[in-house]
Amino acid sequence: MAHQFNPKKHHRRSIRLKGYDYAHPGAYFITICVQDKKHLFGEIREGQMFLNDAGVMIEKWYSELAFKYPDKKCHEMVVMPNHFHCIIENFDFAQSQARGTHVGAPLRGCPGPDGGCPAPEIGCPAPNVHGYPHTNEHPHPQYGIQNQKFNATIGDAMDWFKTMTTNEYIRGVKQFGWERFNRKLWQRNYWEHIIRHETAYNHIARYIINNPKNWHEDRFY
Repeated sequence: MAHQFNPKKHHRRSIRLKGYDYAHPGAYFITICVQDKKHLFGEIREGQMFLNDAGVMIEKWYSELAFKYPDKKCHEMVVMPNHFHCIIENFDFAQSQARGTHVGAPLRGCPGPDGGCPAPEIGCPAPNVHGYPHTNEHPHPQYGIQNQKFNATIGDAMDWFKTMTTNEYIRGVKQFGWERFNRKLWQRNYWEHIIRHETAYNHIARYIINNPKNWHEDRFY
């Protein structure tokens, strides 16, 4: 069964809980949309997402986010033609290190369609375009201790992600003829949902994994 967004329940302008600490440990379901909902990142064919170069770039910067913010873990994600879904987890980095917890370990073993791990592009840790693992253990030199940020809010991380992807998209327009966007690559706001328990996590993770398959039922189509 397709899990559709309810426009009345999941309106992006009602996304913040007043007084809530968005640097607090927990998992968050994030959606950000392309300005004017333009299809800039690829296309859906027969229930599968085929990324263009811009879409691959969006995936790359998502994998970089955990290096910039070592107290955040990147979980399931999907780049769609005109929007992006992901689950990001805040955790207590110092406490995790003290316990010897494997920083790159997944929050939960949400199964893929065959009962195993979801496809690498939408869930499992996998090497990114630089060839290093999708974990926090061997950060890229540009994310040395001087450049990493701790205790940032989810909003701070999303602002960084939107800035990095926008800057690289602009370079793509100038150097490779990528389709131009109207003033902004992303819509100003983003939608988020606090994931409060494992049942909700699994429901949302499956929604993300199945998003390309259910594209024609998606409110962003």
